[in-house]
Amino acid sequence: MATILVTNDDGILAEGLWALAKALAKLATVYIAAPDRERSAIGHAVTMSRPLRVKRYGEKAFMIDGTPADCVKLALENILPERPSLIASGINRGPNLGTDIFYSGTFSGAMEGAFYGIPAIAVSLVEKFTKEAYDSAAEEALWAATMILAKGLHPETVLNINVPAPVKGRSLSILAPRLYSKAFQERKDPFGREYYWMAGEVITGSFPENADVNVVARKQTSITPVNFSLERISDPLPYKKWPLE
Repeated sequence: MATILVTNDDGILAEGLWALAKALAKLATVYIAAPDRERSAIGHAVTMSRPLRVKRYGEKAFMIDGTPADCVKLALENILPERPSLIASGINRGPNLGTDIFYSGTFSGAMEGAFYGIPAIAVSLVEKFTKEAYDSAAEEALWAATMILAKGLHPETVLNINVPAPVKGRSLSILAPRLYSKAFQERKDPFGREYYWMAGEVITGSFPENADVNVVARKQTSITPVNFSLERISDPLPYKKWPLE
């Protein structure tokens, strides 16, 4: 039977984590390695300046005082009895669309697994954070996991999956730019000192029909293959005429 590693950035107590693990248990033996508390928007940070502590949270569940990337790296190198067939990160409370994935701990947990050459998915629930909505998102993740284990996933690729509520189908999608206006609110504390709180609004724009933001707006599950091949990212061609000496 296949083995799947589940992680997240909302922490070991998050409802979405357990909904995801429960659904994937229909397909494989599931292990959980998740942060001991919320680590949202931490990106791909790893811990280097202090030791990491691991505590059991169940027979096959482990709570780690680190980031999602820490959890996956530690699970693969020190905790799991065997290499998993798939890594699933989520289910995040809220969307991870467009360029937001570069801030997302959910996406980074999946990408850390993909660095090791393991197929990986990142799953996010866009709205309506009810048990029914999480269960629906978990079934979408189960479908994706079933497809990957049966058909494979292109190397250096993570499937970024965003699930609306209710779901009215699925669509392959591309990433759309996602920027925010008035990203910071200026406030004052009780002592009159200024501080800033990130609380911007999404800037809407005209994006292709298959952009992830448009797909979820149509109440379809957005399935975005994200390839991080370094050969494709690095493009020296436009700078060939620069004098290097």
